[in-house]
Amino acid sequence: MALRFAVENASHRAETENGDFIDEPSEDAIFMLIGDLDLTDNTFITIEPLIDDPAWYASISRLDEGGYEVEYRDARRSDHQLTTETDPSKIANDTIIWLAHR
Repeated sequence: MALRFAVENASHRAETENGDFIDEPSEDAIFMLIGDLDLTDNTFITIEPLIDDPAWYASISRLDEGGYEVEYRDARRSDHQLTTETDPSKIANDTIIWLAHR
């Protein structure tokens, strides 16, 4: 069953490769989406504003060798961060903190 959690007047959305999405995701929701990633047909999550041509995004991708690649990009602030991480809880927490500054 697909996970679709839309919020009226949401500003941003977390969406997985397989089409699951959560508007205005919490730290727990991001953690849950990370836990659902696999190496076949659900390898990444993107979080971005619900507008055309968004200026920022966050991306979390499952790596073949284990762990995750985490990318944060905000063109308005010339901000680009690319890291690898193994702890989904830390990724979810770091992502929520990064999103709070958008």
